[in-house]
Amino acid sequence: MAGHEFSEPADRKRPVADPTASEPLAAEESRPSCDPAFRHGVVVGFDGSTSSERALAYAIGMAHRSHSGLIIVHVANRLPTTVWAGCEPPVFVDVPDHRTEVLGLELACADYLAEVPWILVERGGDICHELEEVGREYEADAIVVGSTHGIVGRIFGSVAGRLAKRAQRPVIVIP
Repeated sequence: MAGHEFSEPADRKRPVADPTASEPLAAEESRPSCDPAFRHGVVVGFDGSTSSERALAYAIGMAHRSHSGLIIVHVANRLPTTVWAGCEPPVFVDVPDHRTEVLGLELACADYLAEVPWILVERGGDICHELEEVGREYEADAIVVGSTHGIVGRIFGSVAGRLAKRAQRPVIVIP
């Protein structure tokens, strides 16, 4: 086959239900169970940008006031690649994103996070889908995101706008 194949990392593989099995695979088995201490916490999308730093500051205050945990989510970048054999449509593959490690170290050294319990969750994929998925897994009370500025948001639509339309929980957009 021409081109390159990238397999999904082992920690992100989801089991597939066996059609011959008598019991269907439960959705909860696809991801490891989350820490119960962070149930009904505040989810915040964070990538280190100025708008995500403002969203993080707001989410810290919200979690502190509600005496809940803070779930900081960094969604790794994805690059489009074309599968050439058979003229298949373009597919997306996860690209290793070492930015999560850097962000984690910066957050671990941040004094402003000492007020609330927090965790950093890394995901790969569509930002809106992954933020909503983390919110569902932790039964979050709200999702906080920064607004998108610039031409990319105007062309493809902002993450905040798309998330607000599809989320099953309150979405707070910080300018």
